[in-house]
Amino acid sequence: MNPDIPQRTPPIRLYMSMSLDGFIAGPDDRAGQELGRDGGRLFNWLDDRMSDGPSGQVFGEAMATGAVISGRRTFELAGRWQGDHHDGVPIFVLTHRIDDDDVPPGSAQFVTDVEDCVTRARAASGGRPVLVHGAGAAQALLRAGLLDEMEIHLVQVLLGGGRRLFDGLGPDRIELDLIRRLTARDVTHLRYRVLGNRSAELS
Repeated sequence: MNPDIPQRTPPIRLYMSMSLDGFIAGPDDRAGQELGRDGGRLFNWLDDRMSDGPSGQVFGEAMATGAVISGRRTFELAGRWQGDHHDGVPIFVLTHRIDDDDVPPGSAQFVTDVEDCVTRARAASGGRPVLVHGAGAAQALLRAGLLDEMEIHLVQVLLGGGRRLFDGLGPDRIELDLIRRLTARDVTHLRYRVLGNRSAELS
């Protein structure tokens, strides 16, 4: 590694499907109905995940990330991904409490501090971007100024109710910079850089 060449910090990047009215799951999301009522509509674009088009490109980028940060609720609703979200990459689960007898499977580990979580995920990512899952994790990272980018898969539907992505952020304004727009069948993939982020560097 040449010390004279500036090194880029792996971005902490949210990937999230969202309806036009801001929902990432339908009402009553729970075990057995993980996406809520009608929430599966937000993921129809994944039918094209193996295509050569924009949705295939975005899905491939998500699967090339080097670590995962997840909220505890998302982790549990996803069946803990059986300990492997993709390719055995480390999974860091933000949680309020860790029980001594609760050992997460596979590559997953619980973390209670958001800054520690980001530090660990970056160090474990092998220089690749870190994928963020779940509204709770996204909100915690945004409040802490530790989310670098957001890849929003904006689906042309109004769900009318459910779980919102951006609830609970507080009164402070957060400025965003749209750095990429990819239009695909049934979805627009929008990548934003979070401006004023204390951890963001070139990405």
